Amino acid sequence: MNDLDPPAADLAAFAALRTEEGRALLAGLDSYDPAQELAVATRLRREHPADLVSAALGQARLRQRAVAKFGAEDARRMFFTPTGVEQSTRRSVADYRAGRFAALGVRSVADLCSGIGGDALALARAGISVLAVDRDPLTAAVARANAEELGLADLIDVRCADVTEIDTASYDAVFVDPARRGGRGRIFDPEAYSPSLSWAIGAARTRPHAALKIAPGVPHEIVPEEAEAEWISDGGDVKEAVLWFGTAPGTVRATLLPGPHTLTGRNLPNPGVREVGRYLYEPDGAAIRAHLVAEIAETLDGGLIDETIAYITSDELRPTSYANAYEITDRLHFNLKKLKALLREREVGHLTVKKRGSAVEPEELRRKVKPQGPNAATVFLTRVAGAPTMLVGHPA
Repeated sequence: MNDLDPPAADLAAFAALRTEEGRALLAGLDSYDPAQELAVATRLRREHPADLVSAALGQARLRQRAVAKFGAEDARRMFFTPTGVEQSTRRSVADYRAGRFAALGVRSVADLCSGIGGDALALARAGISVLAVDRDPLTAAVARANAEELGLADLIDVRCADVTEIDTASYDAVFVDPARRGGRGRIFDPEAYSPSLSWAIGAARTRPHAALKIAPGVPHEIVPEEAEAEWISDGGDVKEAVLWFGTAPGTVRATLLPGPHTLTGRNLPNPGVREVGRYLYEPDGAAIRAHLVAEIAETLDGGLIDETIAYITSDELRPTSYANAYEITDRLHFNLKKLKALLREREVGHLTVKKRGSAVEPEELRRKVKPQGPNAATVFLTRVAGAPTMLVGHPA
């Protein structure tokens, strides 16, 4: 293997993992401790080729990282690349999107830039046949192996090719997940995606239905008029935005998983600013990205604490899936000495620090106030009507 060029060596190492010896080696590493890697590697190299042991240990590490995205059962059976683990769609999000495709009556999808196959697997599990395309030979090989390992090879055709050369005319829909990372990290210009967003939009317009995965920070101004824009969070973390074609042109949504809970925009004016009330609501990040804070504020009969800050305040506690509620006990002008004294008086040792509109970092504040004691509190570093303010409270 060492005499091969890097791409060929990577393919050879991956092929070795799928041999009977490679599978047995991997099976024994399901729960190995990476901190003990040197000892484990030394022991295994007495019975197996060094290259195979290195490949197996690397794959075992990737599988452990992948559990958070794919769950333990799938992660133990799948194969990964470092980029694939980092950039693949979380299974809960992929399953949700596949469900939307299925509900539209889509029976076949061309999955362009398919990576290691996370979305293709979800689509196939929804009963949809998939053409999965990626231009990297190793990534395509991993995607093919994952379809086989999970018993979905009959529904997933993996092709190693340039997505811009794929004829999608025979498919009900296309799904495009452009690469948004380059040699220098994240790419923020959608036209610098690979392929570019304009190319992906052109591909979407050729089929009855389409979905384009984009960065959640994308400007609303670049969303085409005929597209629906959906921001998705999972467990409170914003994961992605999706442009849907052939659904509800001009609609803006925020979808929260698990659930799903979907909030649809109604073009409401910005909420008014009001005095801080008994309760503070922290909208989910997907709703903030989707510019739907006004829709949440209306359901809460609330207003903003500052015209530039996405915190909603109200005197009434109302249930909502789209924001976390906190009962505010204290309001202080920004003053660390006063905050430290208050926390000492309340015997607060478990301090959660949230910030919006403040330059102070949470860890810096914790270090300076040195919380001690059995009680818990949440402090919000923010602005109220333009003034730096600390709001202290707890989950309602």
